[in-house]
Amino acid sequence: MTVTIVVGGFFGDEGKGKVISHLARADDPDIVVRGGAGPNAGHTIRSGNDTYKVRMLPCGFLNKSTRLLVGPGVVINPKVLYSEIAEFGVGGRAFIDKNCGIIEQSHIDMDSKGDLKEKIGSTGSGTGPANADRAMRVLKLACHINELEDVTIDVPAEIDRTVRAGGDVLVEGTQGTFLSLWHGTYPYVTSKDVTASGICADVGIGPTIVDDVIMVVKAFVTRVGTGPLNNELSHEDTVRRGWNEKGTVTGRDRRAAAFDYELGRRAVMLNGANQLALTKLDMLFPECSKMTSYDNLSLEAKSFVKKMEDELGIPVTIVGTGPEDTSVIDRRS
Repeated sequence: MTVTIVVGGFFGDEGKGKVISHLARADDPDIVVRGGAGPNAGHTIRSGNDTYKVRMLPCGFLNKSTRLLVGPGVVINPKVLYSEIAEFGVGGRAFIDKNCGIIEQSHIDMDSKGDLKEKIGSTGSGTGPANADRAMRVLKLACHINELEDVTIDVPAEIDRTVRAGGDVLVEGTQGTFLSLWHGTYPYVTSKDVTASGICADVGIGPTIVDDVIMVVKAFVTRVGTGPLNNELSHEDTVRRGWNEKGTVTGRDRRAAAFDYELGRRAVMLNGANQLALTKLDMLFPECSKMTSYDNLSLEAKSFVKKMEDELGIPVTIVGTGPEDTSVIDRRS
């Protein structure tokens, strides 16, 4: 029995979708369960010639035998949920918790104008206003919507049964540590806590059953929207380095900076992380593109990995060397 949590180390867009997709196939967990705020966060998975953009379901769906669950702490857009169930062909093994909150059109309208959109840089998905209504105890829940009955279960109980039976559970976090409502760059944050402890609460598990917390970081730092970013590069410099990216949900340009070791150490502390997944190593060291063996990395790339381990104090166990979910070096024993 293992319970593993995957979280983002900085401001989201670290490559969690790729890492979770790899873990779902490599470890073959019984359940992949998603926590986080809602459909405001997107994950991108590239597998073969296909690219999947996921906003509502867990990213482990490419493993055909894994059950896909969404915890009670997540707010749901039913249209997005059913669209993804159909698109990814996961009917019959994808379920949400009966206490998931429901995003309505009024929440989307509120999220698409005013300070949330203009000052905070909200994605306009309705997630923040829905979570605000939940705090006020007026939000509709999945158990109140008859049309959702076919996809509604008790997620914490399902996880508990699986763990007690000796099964494996992979817990998927969204966004990143410094978008946390409690620990992030307030007010430029999301509508709840997205550190490992917050994700535990979202899916209904206690901290004592967690075996590993894998914190995902990119070889450089990016951020979408407003808010501070230490040592931010100019757009021209970002493009020159090939670090220019766009957000999965919004399509907005991501701002970029070199890796921030001080911020990384704080993220390790806040999450209780004991492993690092380092993605996009090939963006710094193109000679390492698509490699799957650590021994074949260049000396410069190995030195970068070693420095990260020394600075952050935990091992780099997974290394991403390209956009595809097969371009991975897995150093776990």
